[in-house]
Amino acid sequence: MKQRTLGKTGFEISEISLGTWQLGGKWGQGLDPDSAQKTLQKAFDNGVNFIDTADVYKDTESEIEVGKAIKKTSERIYVATKCGRQIDPHTNENYTPEALRGYVEDSLKRLDVEALDLVQLHCPPTEVYYRPEIFEEFDNLKEEGKILNLGVSIEKVEEGLKAIEYDNVTTIQVIYNMFRQRPHEELFPKAAENNVGIIVRVPLASGLLTGKFSKDTTFDKQDHRNFNREGKFFDVGETFSGIPYETGIEAVDRLKDAVGEETNLVHLALRWILMRDEVSVVIPGASSDQHVKSNCDASETPPILEETMSKIDEIYQDMIKPHVHQRW
Repeated sequence: MKQRTLGKTGFEISEISLGTWQLGGKWGQGLDPDSAQKTLQKAFDNGVNFIDTADVYKDTESEIEVGKAIKKTSERIYVATKCGRQIDPHTNENYTPEALRGYVEDSLKRLDVEALDLVQLHCPPTEVYYRPEIFEEFDNLKEEGKILNLGVSIEKVEEGLKAIEYDNVTTIQVIYNMFRQRPHEELFPKAAENNVGIIVRVPLASGLLTGKFSKDTTFDKQDHRNFNREGKFFDVGETFSGIPYETGIEAVDRLKDAVGEETNLVHLALRWILMRDEVSVVIPGASSDQHVKSNCDASETPPILEETMSKIDEIYQDMIKPHVHQRW
């Protein structure tokens, strides 16, 4: 597994790591501790040393399982968690330094660590990025030894550009994939200029880019790919990268024709992201240890040929860009 530096943190981390939204199970299903531990151990066995979680994943159970797993290995595992999404209603007014401090302290207990390697504001309302007192509180938490680094998880490019203005922001987590290309236009260069690490989530567009779905595929009623296609519960950009499902299927079919049926689309999608030097790490999720192995194998795939990159861009320009480019 190749490694890259995570911006100002200085952490040397595996370029393909693990996101734990659906840790050890599919979206919409409960967390099975045994499966979760197997998934995490498989990641460690394949050279993963960076795990991304959040206090709201599986109603705090994801953090608990990650905390258990890192205790079982002698390797240095860097853990990034998130805070803020427990705020209800999730509004700018309800974001306070006191509330965020409480979430940090709760995460410390669940992960059973002395300090959080990286805590990220979890897609807060845009107005929060214009409140210095929110960011200053994390300086206090760092001075107290409760966190090592602050990052942000964003929905919009503009939020990332604003976050970079705060010196204590070390990383930006953003949706970026073959069907969400806008971040590399302005955000990536600005992040590189300021030594801010880029953490890429939703690299497979909620599974679209695995090539395993069809227009007839159905999803569990508790799966966000079923209930959030119109953005009724959270930002629609988190579900299939905000692309209408049928359009996404048609674009993937065109992609298959362009690159050949023998091409592993998962490896292609992850390698496409890693072609950007500004990217520090990609965090695909995994519902099984087999998925973990497949994702990690992408680190060893060769660079994508320029001709193939052009074909991918052509599909994006023709079919995807009108739906997503200016929204996020």
